[in-house]
Amino acid sequence: MNNYGYTKAVGTSLEQAIEDITFSLAAQGFGILTTIDMQSKVKEKLGKDMEPYMILWACNPGLAHQAVQAEHEIGLFLPCNIIVYQKQSQVFISTILPTSAMSVIQNPTVDGIAQTAEAKLKQAIDQVWMD
Repeated sequence: MNNYGYTKAVGTSLEQAIEDITFSLAAQGFGILTTIDMQSKVKEKLGKDMEPYMILWACNPGLAHQAVQAEHEIGLFLPCNIIVYQKQSQVFISTILPTSAMSVIQNPTVDGIAQTAEAKLKQAIDQVWMD
């Protein structure tokens, strides 16, 4: 474990985990802006093999708007990263902890928004984990 991410192992395939977290994030007001397939990019650019590793850029438009209003350059920290990856035969879903990432900003309004975003992200992951 680390102090900047929240991770849970899930008992599904990578593809199912991506589908489940996308649905669970939507229930929390997040949409997926883009997906990066690290496994295929590393193979394409470096010719190296790695286990499946997907990066999902998730955004909650309402929270993002509030954050930009509170701190104009907060976009440097947006969107929230979610990773879905396979390590050996186990699949994991992990998210950045917005409270950790945005702690350098030292803006009480941003702190509150980060706490809200973090609670929603954790709830989305926990929902997948419980299914």
